Amino acid sequence: MPDLPPRVSLTSGPVLLAWHGQVAAITLNRPDKLNSFTREMHATLQQALDHVEAGSARALLLTGAGRGFCAGQDLADLDFTPGAMTDLGELIDVWFNRLIRRLQKLPLPVIAAVNGTAAGAGANLALACDMVLAARSASFIQAFVKIGLVPDSGGTWLLPKRIGMARAMGLAMTGDKLSADEAEKWGLIWEAMEDNLLPAQALALATHLAAQPTRALAAIKQAMYTGASQGLDAQLDLERDLQRELGASHDYAEGVNAFLEKRAPRFTGR
Repeated sequence: MPDLPPRVSLTSGPVLLAWHGQVAAITLNRPDKLNSFTREMHATLQQALDHVEAGSARALLLTGAGRGFCAGQDLADLDFTPGAMTDLGELIDVWFNRLIRRLQKLPLPVIAAVNGTAAGAGANLALACDMVLAARSASFIQAFVKIGLVPDSGGTWLLPKRIGMARAMGLAMTGDKLSADEAEKWGLIWEAMEDNLLPAQALALATHLAAQPTRALAAIKQAMYTGASQGLDAQLDLERDLQRELGASHDYAEGVNAFLEKRAPRFTGR
């Protein structure tokens, strides 16, 4: 990551970045296109994430501008000229896979506030976040099959693990819309709520998490995502190693002392 000044804000362009104390808030900002991705938007989002890390954020909130969260890839940004068609494998590897990996490896909680339609890669971008809140008017659509493609951006990994193979296969093969309420019932997301409550509730959750022992939250992310693809013996060893590391941390000592002294802890992420 380049050497960047801390707490940079982005106030215009396809991606916005604002700060609320220790919470960094990123907004996908192409509302006229349902915040669908172009290469420029991808590049700007990566720059925003650089600023998030440089600014020592303790939580990240991701949402969309207007009536959509993200409609996935903007097809108008691709080349369909015979003999010169965009290599989708390269596009996915360079941009979408890079983004999904980065979000899951960020050592801080990432909350998606899905304010409207989340379709294609946009749906899986939301699901790649650690916690997902959604407005009741929002929906999740694995739209890939409608243009002859397979779910990407982690969709074929995320969906079966969250909701089981039968429902994951159904969503992928039909491309049907799943409402926020159904997504909550199925366990695909954390919570659905009234539209007008989403911005404040999402920021409140991010603010709460930012005040928690963030080293532990980062370790929880690591353990949960690693555990999805390895056996019990290896996972037990990982839990042991993480607990040993956290057991020597400032926040662990602070948490225990606060409990014994019957006071609120003051976590610092150390």
